[in-house]
Amino acid sequence: VGSLLSSYGWYILLAAVVIYLLIQKISQSLATRPSSQPGAADAAVEPDVVVRRQEALAAARLRMQEELNAQAERYKEKQRQLEEEKRRQKIAMWESMQEGKSYKGNLKLNQQEVESGASTSSALPKSKPNKKPLRGGGYNPLSGEGGGTCSWRPGRRGPSAGG
Repeated sequence: VGSLLSSYGWYILLAAVVIYLLIQKISQSLATRPSSQPGAADAAVEPDVVVRRQEALAAARLRMQEELNAQAERYKEKQRQLEEEKRRQKIAMWESMQEGKSYKGNLKLNQQEVESGASTSSALPKSKPNKKPLRGGGYNPLSGEGGGTCSWRPGRRGPSAGG
């Protein structure tokens, strides 16, 4: 025993100190933990408090669900209105095509009517002034006529043309 202490004494002392500190640390952590005993936590909380807390939680969940349902209903109504508006525009476009009119122009007029109907001002929508066309009525780019200076001609054949 004497030879063991003389050769490993410092190591044994250091190990004992580390074990002592670990035991102190573990005992402090167990003492500060309130739920170390399962019956102690239930005895500290009164049943009335638990029931009130659960009722409040259920009421909050119910309010949030009702709010979510209301938002979903508003969204569905908005989507229904948008679909109805698209359907009206398609019907108007189809009717104008059947009459032989430009459906795009009719669509723009319908949109202007919706916008002017939505606004409370009595201002009339401005109509575009009549513009003259950029080219003459007889212009056809595929015919090759009327182009003037824009015609293409192949280059002159010569010795440098290929090889």
